[in-house]
Amino acid sequence: MPVHAAASRSLRHRLPAAALLLLVAAAPLGAAVPVDDVDRIAAVVNDEVITETELSMRLAETKKQLALEKIKAPTDAILKRQVLERMIMERVQLQLAAKSGIRVGDEDVEQALRNIARRDKTTPENFIKTLARRGLDPAAFRNQVHDQLAIQQLVEREINNRVTVTEAEITGFLEDQENRARVSLEYNIAHIFIAIPESAAPETIQASKQRADDILRQLRQGGDFGQAAISHSTGAEALKGGGLGWKKAGQLPELFLAALGKMRKGEVSDVLRGPNGFHIIKLNDKRGEMAAAAAVTQTHARHILLRPSEILGAEEARKKLLQLRGRIENGEDFAALARAHSEDTASAAEGGDLGWISPGQTVPDFEKAMSALKPGQLSAPVPTSFGLHLIQVLGRRSQDISQERNRAAARGQIHARKADERYEQWLRQLRDEAYVEYMENE
Repeated sequence: MPVHAAASRSLRHRLPAAALLLLVAAAPLGAAVPVDDVDRIAAVVNDEVITETELSMRLAETKKQLALEKIKAPTDAILKRQVLERMIMERVQLQLAAKSGIRVGDEDVEQALRNIARRDKTTPENFIKTLARRGLDPAAFRNQVHDQLAIQQLVEREINNRVTVTEAEITGFLEDQENRARVSLEYNIAHIFIAIPESAAPETIQASKQRADDILRQLRQGGDFGQAAISHSTGAEALKGGGLGWKKAGQLPELFLAALGKMRKGEVSDVLRGPNGFHIIKLNDKRGEMAAAAAVTQTHARHILLRPSEILGAEEARKKLLQLRGRIENGEDFAALARAHSEDTASAAEGGDLGWISPGQTVPDFEKAMSALKPGQLSAPVPTSFGLHLIQVLGRRSQDISQERNRAAARGQIHARKADERYEQWLRQLRDEAYVEYMENE
């Protein structure tokens, strides 16, 4: 729909004047604006708009990415609809992140790019050149990394930090023989999800079930799973062909595990009814087995965490940690400073003490920095997805952690499953509470 006078009037009560002005191409003050010189609005999201230009750029980037990953794309109309839905959910989360005081600086983006390049075993410069060679806009990619970092911090704050796992839950999990047998199993799966609205009428539920049955029938007749996921799934990973990647068994709902236990590599499940909708899963691969007793090197460490915010920027947080580091080196008590300053409330109460840490129990950036320290040594400020850390190693030991490892694995898997469930509910709530208006092109 072109932004002509009627559309402008309908939006003016919801959009700031600056947002409206940005939609208009440079035109003489007071002159009539031709329709061709005005960007079209694809959707209104609360007090912001998504323009057709933004949507077209993201659509082109998505097509290139799907081609690189050899995922068959659906028609432009279907893909455009899915890309717009993804942009709407991103915009809603970014708006909440901004209101929550979450800020992502240039250095945060550069660090993320360094991490991505390191995983690809290249340099950040070569990685950017590779993007350009593949036809992907490096500037657009940086913007997407920036937005994803903001969303990641928001999810960490709103979801992951609020999920708790009790010792009783871990014990109950491991007392189940089947759970113990698959604690080290991993599944690589893809997923199609057909959501059911809350308090849906029986005919709505039946229509969703019929839609899922139709999709399954097409798949059983040779349809491409990735294309079907992009075309029909309402899951968060739809634009990745429904791929969930490798998941530990304990991270998956029992509904999925019951089906996976009967499936072979490459098979597609029947339609599965969950509490929020219908699922179809595909088993891409499976790996892992029960681990034997093994000794690992554990590290006893403590830390002080600062989370950059609107009040305390990333550079200010880094300087503050360096000041705390200097005070500790001059004889002040680490534990007392951790209690006073650390934003990791759980460990702060213990003077920053994280206890004995086994390999894989912390995020990679933290573990790498911690492993490079000698007992008693203090780190420089270490950036991770949680914030900035000042780390001190207190000691190391070799430990047989078979039982401990199983409990740690169970804790992580239960936490991940509960976080995933809470995340899906949270997204649905955000979407339900957001004001979204689609603008159909005339």
